[in-house]
Amino acid sequence: MAVGEHGIVLLSDDDGRSFRQASKVPVSSTLTAVTFSDARHGWAAGHWGAIVAPQDGGETWKLQRVDTSTDQPLFSIGFLNASDGFAVGLWSLLLVTHDGGNTWTRVAVPKPVGGSRGDRNLYRIFTDHSKIIYVTAEQGSVLRSRDGGASWKWLETGGKGSLWAGAARPDGRIFVGGLLGNMYGSADEGESWSHVDSHASGSVTDLVATRDGVVGVGLDGFVLKTRSGAPDFAATQRTDRAALTAVVINGKGIPVLFSKEGVVGR
Repeated sequence: MAVGEHGIVLLSDDDGRSFRQASKVPVSSTLTAVTFSDARHGWAAGHWGAIVAPQDGGETWKLQRVDTSTDQPLFSIGFLNASDGFAVGLWSLLLVTHDGGNTWTRVAVPKPVGGSRGDRNLYRIFTDHSKIIYVTAEQGSVLRSRDGGASWKWLETGGKGSLWAGAARPDGRIFVGGLLGNMYGSADEGESWSHVDSHASGSVTDLVATRDGVVGVGLDGFVLKTRSGAPDFAATQRTDRAALTAVVINGKGIPVLFSKEGVVGR
């Protein structure tokens, strides 16, 4: 499944070979992220703080939240289970639900180290094998919660650019990446970080966990892969140099690649 501009929600019934638009989506604004906790329970989020959820696994959707008073977009949404979820976005917008999205509550983000207030853009939610929650952000920073979102702590990777992507490898090592191909890894739940060579010159736009590692994509057609136990990533560059924006792992474990033009292949 993929989402995009004008309320687009694309479904595939053949592991990404073809896609079709969902029959009913109650918003026309851009949707930026989608997640499922199981085959039936899913959520998508986007501009105007909109959150929508499927009523039947993805064909028809209902509106759970929207705020038309200000366009404070949500950039990522993630759930620990069918009840407990989080959505993040512009200017440290952090929302939490404990009833499957029927109600969403805004949570105050702590001030980053040396900052006067919590106002950094929050880009990507992901969890590790221990269900620790991480959120990538601006200025090389990452938010972490070890208690299911009850409290949050800022972590500094040592980088200065925006981190747009993050994922945890099955062996427990976590990776975050972003501007100009910069990537950082941690083997101790974010307490310390080291620079990781992504072997990509284009910005890293997405990282997702696979059965045995992490796959990522970036601008200029870069596809990145690492396996558990490996020290860094291997990168290949597509000949079309497509601006890759997202990657989804299909039911057969094969990456499906997306660009700003849509699906570009597997």
